[in-house]
Amino acid sequence: MKILVNVFMLFCLFFTVASAEENELNWPREITTKYYQITMYQPQFEEFEDTILQGRMAVSIKPEGKEMLFCAAWFAAKMETDLDRETVTLKSIDITKIHFPDVEGRAEIDKISQLLKKEITSWDLNMSLDRFTASLSDIENLQTASEPLKNNPPDIYFRSTPTVLVTIDGKPILEKLSDTNLEYVVNTPFFIVGEKGKGRYYLNGGGTFWYLSEQITEGWKHTSDVPADIKKMAEENISKNAETLSEEVAVTAPDLLVVTKPSELILTDGQPQYQSVEGSSLLYVLNSESEIIMDVKSQNHYVLMAGRWYQSKTLQDGDWKFVEPSEVPKEFSAIPEKSAMATVRVSVPGTPEAHDALLEQSIPQTATVDRKTTTVEVKFDGEPEFQNVEGTEVAYAVNSDKTVLRIEKKFYCVDDGIWFISRNATGPWAVSDVRPDEVDKLPPSSPVYNVKYVYIYDSTPEVVYVGYYPGYCHSYVYSGVVVYGTGYYYRPWYRHYYYPRPHTYGFGVHWNSHTGWGFSFGYSSGWIGWGFHPYYRPYWGPRGYHYGYRHGYNHGYRDGARAGYRLGRRDSARPVQYNTVNVYNNRKTSIVSNRNVRTTQINTVNRTNLRPSTKPNDLFSDRQGNIYQRGKDGSWAERSNKPTLQPSRQYEHRPQVNRDIDRNNLQNRSIQQQQLNRSYQSRARGEMRVNRYGAGDGAGGRRR
Repeated sequence: MKILVNVFMLFCLFFTVASAEENELNWPREITTKYYQITMYQPQFEEFEDTILQGRMAVSIKPEGKEMLFCAAWFAAKMETDLDRETVTLKSIDITKIHFPDVEGRAEIDKISQLLKKEITSWDLNMSLDRFTASLSDIENLQTASEPLKNNPPDIYFRSTPTVLVTIDGKPILEKLSDTNLEYVVNTPFFIVGEKGKGRYYLNGGGTFWYLSEQITEGWKHTSDVPADIKKMAEENISKNAETLSEEVAVTAPDLLVVTKPSELILTDGQPQYQSVEGSSLLYVLNSESEIIMDVKSQNHYVLMAGRWYQSKTLQDGDWKFVEPSEVPKEFSAIPEKSAMATVRVSVPGTPEAHDALLEQSIPQTATVDRKTTTVEVKFDGEPEFQNVEGTEVAYAVNSDKTVLRIEKKFYCVDDGIWFISRNATGPWAVSDVRPDEVDKLPPSSPVYNVKYVYIYDSTPEVVYVGYYPGYCHSYVYSGVVVYGTGYYYRPWYRHYYYPRPHTYGFGVHWNSHTGWGFSFGYSSGWIGWGFHPYYRPYWGPRGYHYGYRHGYNHGYRDGARAGYRLGRRDSARPVQYNTVNVYNNRKTSIVSNRNVRTTQINTVNRTNLRPSTKPNDLFSDRQGNIYQRGKDGSWAERSNKPTLQPSRQYEHRPQVNRDIDRNNLQNRSIQQQQLNRSYQSRARGEMRVNRYGAGDGAGGRRR
């Protein structure tokens, strides 16, 4: 009984702390000084470049015994992010301007302005990532350029019976295990081992199923007769974190489809079952883990793979062609948000989901790196060999386990989102405080393309401030949507060691509104012994999924299992996330700061900590510094500092001049109303995302 009580108390404590952390991120915020109560409303952003953010905040000040005052405070701040904890911190805040509408020349206003500058510049303001991302919509010139990616379809297979796609990166490469008579396939994340000279190969389904074949690329059959030494090898070398198709999910051994080129598998549980998409002439395939839509009007099937749409008349033996995002049927954008197919809306230009995904592409993950303790070790398979990148002055090492570049007789290594520099290709390496401009010319056809998204923002003799954008993790913008991977196939390296390259296809990569990019884990992509290798552990598939760097993936991948479909998936399954994953966590001993502080300490006499306010978050500032409050009916009321209403404006007795003034005023008011409505919609959308993902919706949603 005592144990149960302790468990209950810990349970309550956990949710109390979690609730407190969430509350600290709410808006508005307020402090109380000796003479004033100051309430600060959620920031509205105006400019965003690198990690410098500029914007304004509506502020209300209640002097003791006097009427409420309102002002707008413009600021510039340095932004730090922690994408794991879904938070953004505004640090080193500089108040550049304070404007009290309709008030000039009052000594008290000057006094309050100085107080505000002193107060606000001493804070670190924490925001939830959802609110921050939504607020970026206020920035009118925020652009995310489309990238010249390759979108040719991979080999797309269709199966209607349980099947696992087994990916081998090119022709199978066999390597003998020391002190044994066994050899294994080097260039695959799957466990494929044979007895040398006997022409028999065994494939392990993560401990659940074993297969036997005389040829690696075909002929696999389920078997229970496995040599003891091979079983032992599997137990010792397959990662304990490798995913399996457990017996409770898969009662019979699925078929294997072995591929040696970029491929994807469309799988249905029996013959395709079509279901109507509410309010449209579209149909979707109910009994599939793939996102398949049929346009009844054209009789075309559309399937979404790595954020790209491919089209064919039939699923079986389909002649798949890439479809530009702007050319998908218009009804795609009208798919209801509650539909089982709502997950595809992020890949339809112009939808709120696509807009949010684009905004997320502009947010870097940041960190502060210690110069003294941070270094990197690079391994080469033989002497360093470099290959020039066409159209640039960059050459990259083809036989290294990490990204190494040669630029203007200097050597750079990019590892875990940090730039290193050395006079020699083999080191020693030191943290670089210079990012070579030449990397901006790297084309997507180069396997080192992603390093152009790793930046250096500032430095001191002790630390370097760094950051990377989602492009480093292979998330890119193409024609108004976000896609995964460049679409190019990069040839791996193999001589004595095998070094794989980034993959776009073969792992069921898809976007999930809760966690960003993830990959499916059902029958189609199967079990994966990520990083299986007796001697070294290369990464496979999505960027970052090497040994010891994986973020909780389970069977299935949707925002909850689709009704009627149970093929190798579980209800409320959560996908792997790696769009917002923090690669700096790989270097915990050398990162000075990549965790946001959740509380702001205020250490001045006669005031309390900055705290959430109970007031509604309904005060906004326009670009001129006027303050408006939005009513529940959608109307806008100006909050003036005038003690009394001023008389109406007197017109000159010139009709044409008066009409021009009225026309200009009407136009200005219309623009102002549009800007205010835009700010309101951004703030409301951020709040909706916080409430949706914070509470969870049965899909393992992230907490903000």
